[in-house]
Amino acid sequence: MSWAEENAAMLDALARTPGWSALEGRPDDDTLTAILDEAARLAAAVIWPQDAQGDRIGARLADGRVTLPPGSRDAFAALADGGWLALELPEALGGAGLPLAVFAAVNPAFERASPALMMAAGSTRAAARLLAEHGDLETRDDWVPALAAGERTATICISEPGAGSDVGRIRTRAVRTPDGWRIGGEKIWISFGDHDLTERIGHCVLARSTDAPGTRGLSLFLVERGPGVTCTRIEEKMGLHASPTCALLFEDAPARLIGTEGRGLPQLFTMIRQMRLTVGTQGLGVALRCLAHSRAYAAERCQGGPPDAPPVPIATHPDIRRQLDGLAARIDLFRLALLETAVLADLPGKDDARLCALTLPLVKTFGAELASDAAGTAMMVLGGAGYTREHPVEQALRDARVFAIYEGTTGMQAQDFLLRQALSAGGLKVFLSRARAECAASPERLALLDVFAAFAEDLRAASRPAQLAAADPAMRAGWVAVQAWLSMRLDDPRPFLATAPQRLALHMAEAWAAMSFEERS
Repeated sequence: MSWAEENAAMLDALARTPGWSALEGRPDDDTLTAILDEAARLAAAVIWPQDAQGDRIGARLADGRVTLPPGSRDAFAALADGGWLALELPEALGGAGLPLAVFAAVNPAFERASPALMMAAGSTRAAARLLAEHGDLETRDDWVPALAAGERTATICISEPGAGSDVGRIRTRAVRTPDGWRIGGEKIWISFGDHDLTERIGHCVLARSTDAPGTRGLSLFLVERGPGVTCTRIEEKMGLHASPTCALLFEDAPARLIGTEGRGLPQLFTMIRQMRLTVGTQGLGVALRCLAHSRAYAAERCQGGPPDAPPVPIATHPDIRRQLDGLAARIDLFRLALLETAVLADLPGKDDARLCALTLPLVKTFGAELASDAAGTAMMVLGGAGYTREHPVEQALRDARVFAIYEGTTGMQAQDFLLRQALSAGGLKVFLSRARAECAASPERLALLDVFAAFAEDLRAASRPAQLAAADPAMRAGWVAVQAWLSMRLDDPRPFLATAPQRLALHMAEAWAAMSFEERS
C-alpha cells in the first residue's frame, strides 16, 4: 500500500467512525488531507531513509553518554520543527490543539518509516500530556512547550531490577529535604534514557515517598538529566537498535513532585494510556510497511507458471494472494479499531470513556500482534529473501516483537480488559449496547455478540483465580466481538465473517479449559 493509498484509507476510515463528526476542533476534510499528505511526505523523504542505517549502527554508550546513529538528530528535528510532536496538545502550551484522533491517523506514517526513532517521540509527547494534566503551573509552563517544540525530550521510568509489572515492589526512594525532593535508586528498560537528540531530558520517575505498602506509597517525580543521574548501560536488544534502552542510576538526584503525593500510579496512567495508543499506531505502521514491501516484491518476483512459458509474477499465485489479501483485510479492520478508540478518548461522555478503556488494551495487544504477524507473512511471501538484510522485512520482525511486551505485556492487557474494564468498570455494558445498535440489521453479528455476552456472564461468576487463568483467551474472544461490531463499517466484511464464529468458539474453549485446569489445581 503506497503512502497516498494509506492516507485515502485513513480518511475513509475516519469518515466511517460515527464519533468523528461530533468532535470539537476537528479539522475539515481539506485540512486533514493536507496534514496526512505532509506527514507522509516527511516520513518517506526524511524519517525512512535513516532507519536501516540506524538499525545497522545502533546506539552507542561511551563515558556515560549515549550517541545515536547519524541522521537521527536531523530526523527528530524535522518532526519537531513540523509540530508533529504536539498535534493534540493545547495551543496555549505549544500544541496544535487537534483531537487525539488526528494523532492516531497521522502517526502510523511515521511509525512505518522508523519505529526506533519514534520511541523518542512517543515518550516525549506522553510526558507532555502528563505534565499538562498533572504538573504544577511552574513545571507545566516550563516543560510542556519545550517538549512540544522538541527542545527537550522525556522518558517514563517505572521498572526496576526487582519490580517490573509488579509496581508495588518498587524500591526507588524519594526523600523530602529542606532543599526539595531527592531520588535514589535504579531504573531499567528506559527507552531513550540517554541520547544526543536534545541536551535536556526529563525523567518521569515512579518512586516510593512513604512507607505505605504496595502502590499507595508511590509518587511521581520529574528528574532532569544531570547531577545524580547516570546511564550505566544500554541493552543489547533483538531489535530497535537505534532506540537506546538504558539502565539509569539515581543518586540523590534533585526531583520535582508531579501532582499529588501518593497518587503516582493513577497519575502515571495519563502517560501510559497515551503510550498504549501509540503502540497501536506502531503496529499499524509496521504492518503497512510489510504489506507494501511484500506486495511490491510479489509483483516483480517471477516464479512458476507453465514450463513452456516465461515465469509469472508470484502475485498471481493463489497462495500469495491469500496471504496478502488476508493481511490487508486485518489491517483494514484494525485501522477502524484504532480510530474508534482515539475518537472515544476525545469524546466527553462517561460511557465514551468506559468504552475507550475497554478497547484500549485490545488496540495495544492486537496492534502489536498485527505487526509481528505482518512481518511473518511478508517473510513467507519473500521466501528466503525475506530472511536477509537486503529487504526490510527481517528488521520489521525484530523491531515489532517488543511491541507486545512494553507498556504492559499481553497478559497484563488481558487482565485489564477482563477484570477491570469488562467485568468491573461497566465497559462491557456500553460496548454491547452500542454494538447491538449498530449491528441491528445483521443477525449473524448479533448472534456473535449474544454468545460473547453470555460467555462474559459465566466469567463473572467464576473465581478470581479462574478469571486470571482465562484472561488471555477471554480477551481474544472479546476482540472477535469488537471486530464483529466494527466490521459493519467495512465494504467487504466477508474475510472476517467467514472465520469469526470458529475463532470465537476456539477462544471460549481455551478459556474454559484454563478455568477448568485452575479449579482442579
